[in-house]
Amino acid sequence: MSSSEYSLDTVDQRVSYGIAMNMGANITRQGGIEIDLAAFVVGLQDGLSGAKPRVSESELRAAFETAQERVEAIAAAGAAKQAEAGNKFLADNKARSGVITTASGLQYEVLREGNGPKPAPEQSVEVHYHGTLIDGTVFDSSVQRSETVSFPVTGVIAGWVEALQLMAVGSKWKLFIPAELGYGNRAQGAIPSGSALIFEVELIGIE
Repeated sequence: MSSSEYSLDTVDQRVSYGIAMNMGANITRQGGIEIDLAAFVVGLQDGLSGAKPRVSESELRAAFETAQERVEAIAAAGAAKQAEAGNKFLADNKARSGVITTASGLQYEVLREGNGPKPAPEQSVEVHYHGTLIDGTVFDSSVQRSETVSFPVTGVIAGWVEALQLMAVGSKWKLFIPAELGYGNRAQGAIPSGSALIFEVELIGIE
C-alpha cells in the first residue's frame, strides 16, 4: 500500500502519523544512524504488543553504545568544521573598520548609540533581535515575529550577557559571537554545534 492510500482522517491516525514523523525527523537530524525500516517496524510492533524481545538486553546495549559513539564522532567532526569556519570569519571580521573586540573575544559593531542607562546583571531587559549564522541563515528573529522579547540580563548566552551590560538603552549593535560565548559544541535547534553567531540587537528598555 502506498502512502497516498493511507487515511489520516481520525485523531488516532493523525497522532500515530505525528509520532512516527517526529521520530523520523529526529533520527535524520541527529545523523549517524541508518534505519532499517523492516527491523524498525518489527520492533515497533513487538513493543506495542508486549512481545518478548528478539534481541537480548546486552546485545541491544552494545548496539546502542556503538551507535552513540558513531553519532558523537559525526557531531564532533561537524563541530570542528563549524568552529574552523567561525574562527576564520571572526579573524577576518576583526580587521573591519568599526568592529570592536573585547578581551573575551566578543566582537561588536555599533549601528546606533543610545543615551539611556546601561543594564546591571540583576536587571531584565526588553530587546529586539535578529540572529543568523555566518552564512546568513536566520535561526531566530523577534524582528520577523514583530514582537520584542524580555529576559534577565544573565539568563542568556555569555556573549549576550557581556554585550547587554555594555549597551545603553536605545542602542542597536551588531554582535559577532564566538562559539565558546554562544552554545559551544551543543547544537541548539537550527544552530549547528560549534557555530559562531551573528545578532543585531536593539536594547529597547530596562524592566
